[in-house]
Amino acid sequence: MMKKVISLLMVFAMALAMVACGSTTTDTGGDGQNSGAGNSGNAGGAASDSGDDAAESDLAYVKEKGTLIVGMTDFAPMDYKDESGEWIGFDADMAKAFAESLGVEVEFLEINWDNKLMELDTKGIDVIWNGMTITDEVTNGASVSEPYCNNGQVVVVPADVAEDYQTVESLSGLSFAVENGSAGAEQLDLLGLSYTAKTTQADALLEVASGASDACVIDLLMAGAMIGEGTSYPELTYTVQLNSEEYGVAFRQGSDLTEAFNTFWKEAYDAGTVMEVATTYGVQESVIEK
Repeated sequence: MMKKVISLLMVFAMALAMVACGSTTTDTGGDGQNSGAGNSGNAGGAASDSGDDAAESDLAYVKEKGTLIVGMTDFAPMDYKDESGEWIGFDADMAKAFAESLGVEVEFLEINWDNKLMELDTKGIDVIWNGMTITDEVTNGASVSEPYCNNGQVVVVPADVAEDYQTVESLSGLSFAVENGSAGAEQLDLLGLSYTAKTTQADALLEVASGASDACVIDLLMAGAMIGEGTSYPELTYTVQLNSEEYGVAFRQGSDLTEAFNTFWKEAYDAGTVMEVATTYGVQESVIEK
């Protein structure tokens, strides 16, 4: 009887030992698995992050949603509406062609030009394409295409007083209107001349035409299309050109759409499309040869 009791006690002790060993093994394995899961999770997270980075393609994003949203303002001859309300112009027509090359629809969105980079960063728009001067502000805040047009900022005054304002020095004392956040505003700031900030260049022109301001500063391309004989403002002319500059198209920083645009533009130029559209809107002399 005593032997049976001893045997039972021995079996019970062995069982306890096995449970203890199993428990210890499980704990160790659990720690190992948690550590492994943590490492695996981190590795997976890193892989996932890397995958996310790889997946953060503007080109893929635009194609997936099926639209290219173009941020612009009313700025003839680059972007403006025809009688039916459709956006046309050199930039507008080329934006349509670029969107078509991507297999998506184009959508034009009028923006406050002063907020253009914020609109781009927050994905309110996908591209800034509106006769945009390449400035340090733009290149520091966006990915900018190769330049496609030459331009400059010019002073617009009534034609009957133009002879009095042929030099930079003669501009002192004039009241100016200029588009807020524009290259024209930057030039006036550099000259230390005060101005009234307007929403668009068209608004700045209207200020001069109505007599509310003595002068305005607008893009040379716009001046060529909008002022002088046979235009909307035959009584206005431009005198002093304040600088020389280039136009570019802006995408989000690091965007692969920039290279897609550069490739598209070169092919469109070689095919004659760029010059054909430029001739339609009278800006062919400003187009940069590719």
